[in-house]
Amino acid sequence: MNYKSVFTLIFIFFFLNLNAQNSQRWNSGGKLNPLQANMDIQHYTLSLDVDIPNQFIKGFVEVKLKLTNPADTILFDLIDRLEVTKITVDKQVINFSHKDDKIFITHPKSFNAGPHNVRIEYGGKPPIAARPPWNGGFTWTKDKNGKPWVVINCQSDGAKLYFPCKDHPSDEPNEGVDLFVSVPKGLTVAAFGVLQGTRTKGNTTTFHWKTNYTISNYCILFNIADYQLVSRPYKTILGHTVPIDYYILRQDANHAQVVLDIRERDARILEKYFGEYPWVNEKMGIAQVPNPGMEHQTMITYGDPFNFKRFRGHSYSDNLYHEFAHEWWANKVTNKDWAHMWIQEGIATYAEALCFRELTGEKGYDSLLILFKNRIENKKPLVQGEEVNSQDTYTRDIYFKGALFMNTLRYVIGDEVFFPTLKKLATDPKYTYDNFVTTDDVEKLFSQESKINLKPLFDFYLRTTNLMEITMKQTGLTSWAVKIQKFPMQFPIEIATSNGVTKFQLTNEPIKIESLTLPAVDPENHYLKRITIE
Repeated sequence: MNYKSVFTLIFIFFFLNLNAQNSQRWNSGGKLNPLQANMDIQHYTLSLDVDIPNQFIKGFVEVKLKLTNPADTILFDLIDRLEVTKITVDKQVINFSHKDDKIFITHPKSFNAGPHNVRIEYGGKPPIAARPPWNGGFTWTKDKNGKPWVVINCQSDGAKLYFPCKDHPSDEPNEGVDLFVSVPKGLTVAAFGVLQGTRTKGNTTTFHWKTNYTISNYCILFNIADYQLVSRPYKTILGHTVPIDYYILRQDANHAQVVLDIRERDARILEKYFGEYPWVNEKMGIAQVPNPGMEHQTMITYGDPFNFKRFRGHSYSDNLYHEFAHEWWANKVTNKDWAHMWIQEGIATYAEALCFRELTGEKGYDSLLILFKNRIENKKPLVQGEEVNSQDTYTRDIYFKGALFMNTLRYVIGDEVFFPTLKKLATDPKYTYDNFVTTDDVEKLFSQESKINLKPLFDFYLRTTNLMEITMKQTGLTSWAVKIQKFPMQFPIEIATSNGVTKFQLTNEPIKIESLTLPAVDPENHYLKRITIE
């Protein structure tokens, strides 16, 4: 074998190995380890130096936590490719092991119940995002002017991709997060919360960002670029003033005002249906990124080109709107378990239909729901049980079937109940901020407010892949019998005939109707169904 062949094989091996490492997938959530169930996270302080040329991070995380019961082990999540160098608990150096993407911190006797402070020093090369934001990690790229552009995404994989944490959606830091990020002088760090200040020493600038709100782990991150901050004030529906802060690449700053116009208009729509913008004490932030956007709290990201869609004179971006809707549905109303991810994704997608309702009327709302319906796969239930990890629960149906289910719910209980109840879900402290929700919580609220037992409807559409089965049989020259074959409860349904549209209460008993033409059952597509003509 000549040297060229050897070199080629070495190169191929190196490339495949590197690609395998960077394409590795991690899961977030799932069954909560008892060691972590015993631990309540109160606050994170994360401090990192970012070495952009070497794609390397180094620093520490300090975690304020409470143990419910005494324990001999404290457990954090961190991928193995990052190296832990030192750990202290309550300022005492402690033994630990780091394996299988977990850090086991052990006490020779026992950690007492109550508060503790854990400091973990670590560093290394975090994974490169193969397909951001769905396959997470770091994106190391450059803008058109050759300036560094660094972006993090980690929702599906978990924040353990780059810092030690309790990687489960059921626990958020009740007292917020402090973030310190050091980057080369001249670059800007855009992150969650409020910028507390910057400090430049030599060729390095450190940015200090802080939030006092609870925040999901996958929103504890930052973006680095040659950003220009473009800002304007926004007065909320309750009269509070909050800044709309857009961190846009300096090269694209001429596009900033149209994005802020869209953001201000979209905020009016979302506040109408879901109540005041949730983070009035911080900001309404946007950061430009080179990939599709994400719902990072108070700093959602936006990566689409600036050629917006146009509807009746309105500029619109589904990506920009959808991620903004997540400020209510995901960031404020948070599912306790990824098993219930349809709540945040389905309602945020449904919010897009409500935007069309405001901009183009009910027909625009209906047209978008038809598009959603055509994208449903219905391969597995939206709710597959409890303690399901992020990868197993994630399908396109949590978006589109979830949105269609909200439309079904609207039709079954009526607008006069549906819209106030939806707003209550988004505003009642029982379901927001420090508290978490499940599918059962949503069902019980809508059942309570509508005075209808909606559990059979929720179970049928969310916990199975069943469709409403309807048969139509012509029984005479102009007579028809319509019967439901598979549905768990009595429900309203419209049937269009040659005589017009009539609403019926469809049960297991056939409905007899007269029509000179083929009846159209549920012509407005309020239900996911299959119709058979016998």
